[in-house]
Amino acid sequence: MGTHIIASPSSWIEGEAERQLRATAALPGMKLAVGMPDLHPGKGTPIGAAFASVGLFYPHLVGSDIGCGMALWRTDLEARALKPDKAVRRLTGLDGPWDGDATAWLAADGLAPTPHDAALGTIGGGNHFAELQAVEQVHDQALFNALGFERGRLALLVHSGSRGLGEAILRAHAATHGAGALAEGTAAATAYLARHDHAVGWARSSRRLIAHRFAQALGTDVARALDACHNAVGPAILDGCRCWLHRKGAAPADVGPVVIPGSRGTLSYLVVPTGPQVINAASLAHGAGRKWKRSEARERLEPRFTPEALRRTPLGGRVVCEDKQLLYEEAPQAYKDVDQVVGDLVDAGLVAIAATFRPVISYKTRGGRS
Repeated sequence: MGTHIIASPSSWIEGEAERQLRATAALPGMKLAVGMPDLHPGKGTPIGAAFASVGLFYPHLVGSDIGCGMALWRTDLEARALKPDKAVRRLTGLDGPWDGDATAWLAADGLAPTPHDAALGTIGGGNHFAELQAVEQVHDQALFNALGFERGRLALLVHSGSRGLGEAILRAHAATHGAGALAEGTAAATAYLARHDHAVGWARSSRRLIAHRFAQALGTDVARALDACHNAVGPAILDGCRCWLHRKGAAPADVGPVVIPGSRGTLSYLVVPTGPQVINAASLAHGAGRKWKRSEARERLEPRFTPEALRRTPLGGRVVCEDKQLLYEEAPQAYKDVDQVVGDLVDAGLVAIAATFRPVISYKTRGGRS
């Protein structure tokens, strides 16, 4: 137990992220604070970290996007037959409310409807996306086969969360408790956890609907290979200690294989957790991690790149993003080196690489920012 960062000396971790990690580790009841290789500053608390507390937990460490995660899907699309420009043109209408029965969709996942269901099946802003990917290299053929993938077929990676539902839950908590903790077993803790768990399920159901809408647009079928949440809190046993494990932008290492995506201009990694998973609080990096603040990205990149240039990636992929500000904020250059991030986890004995995927079409939004 304690505070540490899993990163090699060659990895760049901002001083502010380290300061936020130490400050969070000093909260009452906190026993362990671990920064992942993608650690970067957040709004008061760092992103790319896991925290373990005893006897109480902190909803503000999870944040507003409760249940956010990555889901990887198999498709029937053959990589060699795909015409990217034609596919891009067909990917329309994904930003607006789904015209199906949201209540029935949620009920199929055992979930009750909410006032926020107009956003079900929509990707959202920020770093969320739906990305069509081609298999780049297979390192673990047995696992690759077990997950049902084929080298010649495309995969779909969906990154999204609980949208306005999670935000409403955090606001309701903060209105009464601020950034304070909830003591386990209290009525307030029990009520928050019920809402939290519902939002986690809602986010997973929404990712399923995003994949469904994406697949319908391209005329294919999809089958889920995995879905891992990286924003949540729950009970856990860590090194013999019964605690509350918070993950803020940290993929779980206790649910099997997970995807660690890069930027839209780099490879994504399918990895398998290895070893005892103690020093990392059973958690892993959830992506490359931001290198630049959003406010800096456009200022740095606009003199060098036109929007048209950013809609094509160094790996030959297409980017669907008609929000100019978001296009610059989420440019590959604004992110750390995912190869370094995954390499740090491999060197720490925490993961083995199963396969890599190359982005073909990265979908962000068809509509501009309102």
